[in-house]
Amino acid sequence: MDNQQTHIELLQEQVALFNNQQAYNELFLHFYPSLQQFAFSFLRSKQLSEEAVSDVFIKIWEKRKVLHTIINLKFYLFTSTRNTALNYLKKQKGHQNLLPDDYWVELNSVFFDPEQLMITAEMIHKIHEAVQSLPARCKLIFKLVKEEELKYKEVAELLNLSVKTVENQMTLALKKIGSAIGFDIHRSVFSGIKSL
Repeated sequence: MDNQQTHIELLQEQVALFNNQQAYNELFLHFYPSLQQFAFSFLRSKQLSEEAVSDVFIKIWEKRKVLHTIINLKFYLFTSTRNTALNYLKKQKGHQNLLPDDYWVELNSVFFDPEQLMITAEMIHKIHEAVQSLPARCKLIFKLVKEEELKYKEVAELLNLSVKTVENQMTLALKKIGSAIGFDIHRSVFSGIKSL
């Protein structure tokens, strides 16, 4: 378990057992940007997405006594944010079901450390362009897996998809990124296996 996860669990405990408002504020500040962007992918309104995340955290404070029993707080918060956003959509008059291709997604960062991989600014630009050109559902799945570090199973549950669909969308994303930078993922993976 990494230090960040341990710190999150400590904050959860502080909120649940000691009503620690400073710990609650720290949890809010830590998760808010990601959750607000996730809510925006459904709601397409900055104001509504901010309200949705605020509602989620109000409920967290109201139910703080059981907060320490939640094993995966990040996934819990993403699920609560999705449910809250979908409830907002249901309340809007004349709302039709949101289709996966209607998601609006913005990726914050390239999912690796450029210095560590020694890649050029031009390559980062090509990767960014390839990711931005992905279909909406594919881009959202890519964001949740690579930026938010959710597991395929969690993403599948969050978006009401099969794990296989998530795997296929990730393969599509990686192929598109690979072709944008002239990198054959399958050839690289298989040559790596052969050399073992």
